[in-house]
Amino acid sequence: MCVTDPPDLEEEPLFRAIRDGDACKVKALVMCPGTNLMLPSKPGWLAIHQAAWFGEEMCLRVLLSAQPGMTNKKTAHGETALLVAINKDYLECVRLLLEHGADPNIQNNEKETPLYRACELNSPAIVAMLLNRGATVNTRCNQDWTAVQEAVVRNNVEICEMLLKAGAKLNLRNMYGITPLFTAAQSGQLDTLRFLLKHGADINTQAADGATALYEAAKNGHEGVVELLLSQSADANKPGRTGLLPLHIAAKRGSDTIVSMLIPVTGKTRVNRSGISPLHLAAENNHDDTLELLIEAGFNVNAQLSEERTKLYEDRRSTALYFSIINNNIYAVGMLLSAGADPNLDVFKPLMVAARQGCIETVTLLVEHGADINAGIPTHPSTFPAVYMFSMKYLPMFKYLLDQGGNALSCFDCEFGSRTHPPLTTSQSQRSDRRGEDAVLEPHLRRGVQFCEVISIPSICRWAGPIIDVLLDYVGHVTLCSRLMEHLDSFPDWSCIKEKATPPRPLLQLCRLQVVQLVGSRRVKRLPLPIGLIRFLQHQEACLDD
Repeated sequence: MCVTDPPDLEEEPLFRAIRDGDACKVKALVMCPGTNLMLPSKPGWLAIHQAAWFGEEMCLRVLLSAQPGMTNKKTAHGETALLVAINKDYLECVRLLLEHGADPNIQNNEKETPLYRACELNSPAIVAMLLNRGATVNTRCNQDWTAVQEAVVRNNVEICEMLLKAGAKLNLRNMYGITPLFTAAQSGQLDTLRFLLKHGADINTQAADGATALYEAAKNGHEGVVELLLSQSADANKPGRTGLLPLHIAAKRGSDTIVSMLIPVTGKTRVNRSGISPLHLAAENNHDDTLELLIEAGFNVNAQLSEERTKLYEDRRSTALYFSIINNNIYAVGMLLSAGADPNLDVFKPLMVAARQGCIETVTLLVEHGADINAGIPTHPSTFPAVYMFSMKYLPMFKYLLDQGGNALSCFDCEFGSRTHPPLTTSQSQRSDRRGEDAVLEPHLRRGVQFCEVISIPSICRWAGPIIDVLLDYVGHVTLCSRLMEHLDSFPDWSCIKEKATPPRPLLQLCRLQVVQLVGSRRVKRLPLPIGLIRFLQHQEACLDD
C-alpha cells in the first residue's frame, strides 16, 4: 500500500489555512483573484488532497463548491482525494466527496481502488458507502488481489457479505493462483473461511505451486482451520509442486494435533509415491512426539527417500534413522530402532555417523540392533571396516567395536608388507584441508584403502601406537607392514608394542581368540566359567591373575 504524505515544503497560505482548519480563511483565499485551485504543489498535492488528509470537512466543502473539477484529480502517487480520505478513515470526508461526484473506481498507481483500500483498512461503513455509489467489486490491484481477498484477510464477514451481494466472485485468483478461500486458510481466518465454504467456494483449489488450502493451513499450524476443512471433505492427498502432502508439512512443522487429524485421511500409497515419508521430516526436524505418533500409526520406519530426493544430500542419506543420528538425537534413534528400523540401509552407514560424532550411546544402540560393524563405503572402498576410520581417536569406542565382532585381522592385511610403501595421496578436499579422520584416502589399487594408510593421516598418526596396541589384543600371529613399523619406531615408548606383535603370540591370547570365534563375542558372558575368565575373554582384564 502506497500512501501519499503531505508535502514538507514551506506551505502556501491556502495550504496552511487548511492544515489549521480555518474554513473562513480558506474561503477568503479561494475568492481572491488569481487563485488557481488546479495548480498542484511540487509533489502534485492539491488543496483538496490537503483537506482530505487532515479531515477538514468544512474546508473540503469550500474547495468543492469553488472548483468541482478538482474532485478526481490525483496526487503524484495516483491517489484521489477520496483515496486519501479513506486511508485516514475520515468517514464524513468520504461521504462528502462521494456526494460531490468522486469516482469510487479510480485506481492509484498500484491499481488499488477506494473499495480495495476500504477493505484493507477494515471499514464496513466506508465499504457500504462505496458500494452504494457503484464501486466495482472484482477490480484487481497490481498483484491481482481483489477487495474480497482483503476482507477475508481481515476476517470481516460483514464486509464479505456486502461484497458478495454486490457481485463479488469468490474463486478469482491472484497472480500466484491464490483464491480468497486459500487466503482465509493460509491466514487462519475461521469466520471468513466458513462464509466462503457456505457460499460455494472451491475447497480443493490449488495455488500456482500446487498447494491447497489444507496444505497452507497445516503449514501455518492453524488447527481450527484444518479441522474445519477436513470436516468439509477437503482432499488431504493433493500434493504441492514438491510432491509433499499436508501431512508431510505438518510433520515437518511438528504440529502433533494436525498430524493426528491428517493421518486417518492420508493414503499410505500416496505418501509412498511422494518419495519421502513424514517420518523423514519429523526426524530431520527433531520432532520426537510427531515421530512417535507416526510410528504408532504404522508408518514404515524403513521407508527410504526416492533416488531424486536422496541426491539432494551429499551423503546420500535415505532413512529417518540417519536423520536422527545426524542430529545426535539419541531418544529418536532408540525409538526408531525399537520400532524395527534397519541400521544398515543407508549408503553411508548410520554407525559410521555415530562413530564420527563420538557418541558411544548411539553406537551401542546401533550395534545392539544389528548394525554391521564390518560394513564398508561403496563409494570409497577400504580393506578394513570403514567405521574404524571414524572411531580410532576414541579408543574406548574403538575397543567396543572390536569387542562386538569388528574385524581386527583385516587391519594388518597390507599388500606392500615389508616393502617400501608408495607416497600417500589424499582426496581433493583433503589436499587443501588435512584436519581430520573424515578424509578418505585414494586407494592405490582397486581393492581399496588400507589401514596403514588411514592411520598415517596427520590427525590420527599420533595415536598410532595405542591403536595398534588395542588391535593386537584381537588377533593372533600377524606381521606388521613397514609403514606400521615406522610409526612404532617414531616414539620410544611404543617399542613394547612392537615386541608384543613379534611372533609367537602367547598361547593364552590364541586360546582366547579361538574360544571367542567358536562361541561368538556376544555369547561369551553366558558361558559357565569363572567371572575372571569371562572378563578375560571379553578383553576386560589384561591377564587371568587380575
